[in-house]
Amino acid sequence: MMQASVISLRTPLTADVCRELSAGDRVLLSGSVLTARDAAHRRFADTLRRGGRLPVSLQDETIFYAAPTPTPPGRVIGSIGPTTSGRMDPYTTALLGAGLRGMIGKGRRSPEVVEAIRKRQGVYFAATGGVAAVTSRCIRSVSLLAYEDLGPEAVLRLEIVNFPLIVVNDACGGDLYEMVLKIARTND
Repeated sequence: MMQASVISLRTPLTADVCRELSAGDRVLLSGSVLTARDAAHRRFADTLRRGGRLPVSLQDETIFYAAPTPTPPGRVIGSIGPTTSGRMDPYTTALLGAGLRGMIGKGRRSPEVVEAIRKRQGVYFAATGGVAAVTSRCIRSVSLLAYEDLGPEAVLRLEIVNFPLIVVNDACGGDLYEMVLKIARTND
């Protein structure tokens, strides 16, 4: 059986890097990523709508849709796994317009977000759900950046090493979910 290759990437991601990725590619991501979920996304979008300045630059950033559990003794972070990305869809187009380049979560994205990813030359990665205790071992450091009042859903900066991901939506409009559905339909 042929083993698929794995692409090693470092953040920050650029449009050039994103254009080289295709839906279905396996990636090991290292570098710096932000965490943000629904409430932080809402605040980001509201700030942008009012013409305000975000508490952190999103230029070429990657956001992991996650919130960690409490940190156990001797660890850098508690368990941390992806949340459903579709909950961020109402805010994603605005954040891509503010420079966001990559997103990490689970589940499908809306057609509007898939098109915005293509237009803005970004990428959406899926992280494996259900293994949050294991993926937390890819995190080397954590720092609070914004919205401390949101508790575990505050915006954090994570330094990650070899975080395993798969490309779901690429900068050319590729969609892993659509590819799988097409294969499934031919098998009917």
